[in-house]
Amino acid sequence: MSQPHDPPAKLFTRDFLLAGLANLFISMVFYLLMTSMALYAVDRFQASDSAAGLAASIFVIGSVTARLFAGKLLQVLGRKRLTVISLCLFVLASVMYLFSGTLWLLLVVRFVHGMAFGAGNTAIATAVQSIIPSARRSEGTGYFGLSTTLSTAVGPFLAVLLAANGNYTSVFVFCSISSAAALLICLLIRMPEPRPTTERHVSHVRRGSFIRSIVSPAALPISLVILVCGVAYSGIISFLAPFLISSSMAEAASWFFVVYAITVLVSRLFAGRIQDRRGDNAIMYPLLVIFALGMAALAFDPSNLSVVSAAALTGLGFGALMPCAQAIAVNAVPPAELGIATSTFFLMLDVGIGFGPVALGLVIPHLGYTGMFGALTVLSVLGIGMYFQVHGRHARGSRGNAV
Repeated sequence: MSQPHDPPAKLFTRDFLLAGLANLFISMVFYLLMTSMALYAVDRFQASDSAAGLAASIFVIGSVTARLFAGKLLQVLGRKRLTVISLCLFVLASVMYLFSGTLWLLLVVRFVHGMAFGAGNTAIATAVQSIIPSARRSEGTGYFGLSTTLSTAVGPFLAVLLAANGNYTSVFVFCSISSAAALLICLLIRMPEPRPTTERHVSHVRRGSFIRSIVSPAALPISLVILVCGVAYSGIISFLAPFLISSSMAEAASWFFVVYAITVLVSRLFAGRIQDRRGDNAIMYPLLVIFALGMAALAFDPSNLSVVSAAALTGLGFGALMPCAQAIAVNAVPPAELGIATSTFFLMLDVGIGFGPVALGLVIPHLGYTGMFGALTVLSVLGIGMYFQVHGRHARGSRGNAV
């Protein structure tokens, strides 16, 4: 039985908690495989460095491809149906790793797996935005995002633990079980569906409707800010470890992400509340500045102090920035367009994080690691100006009366 259009004021409902748990399992599979896939391709298929990198990154390419059409699919299939179909494919792809006997088959499985992730993640994230009370949207989005934050720490840890001595079979079995658990949990979630309206049907034949079914014009501006910040953050994901290793600080790379994860967990306990009560600018400007300072801390020869400072600042900045920006994106559209807005937001995030390292890899030989992080600091500062232009100068106060 469908739920009322306006959700109750209570945030921690049964469906909200189940959605967070499902997202934890899905995200854990993503980070576990992303951590271990390149090494697996080398050990199992003697892949070259470029092929091993492709084995890891083609998942993101699949995710981006799916997000291009996820908004349209949400309108055609509905949130619950798209979630179930995507997670069935997600489970199948997880199992197929066990039977991928060639590198080419592995690449195909990774691409399909990424598509299932992109579509399923978009569907769940959209449904959650309808479950969260509109007046507590930033707070609820932040809490929901904690499941992803937890997976960034647990996934890589399990990858190292399960793949010890080259035992990748246990990795794939665990991912298959986690994927099946996410599917079963999602079957129990009651996902509100938007009411079919005349406007919704007219939009299918409206001029330019194909582009609008892929990208939401209202959500795109703030999503472009996240794309810029995502490119900057991709420099940390891809090049922080080799940067610190080359500086004889290999151990610092491991506890950087521990400090980062702790800071993200803490920041999401209060950032959403501030945004809901004080307005977007009250939290977005400080977060963008803090993130830029975190990038700047890496633009010098590393020390224990600079690494810890960078971990804390980027965790507070980028970690809290994502749910706050997502709340802006979904609040910019009517309820029937939540799917397209969510898809647009994560599409830009995936493009920034997934393809940023390609461009940065071309910069490093010329600028070095510190020069690259210096350039990313400038990019982060430009993100502040971009936010002002696309949203900050128009932002209102609290959304206590938001629709």
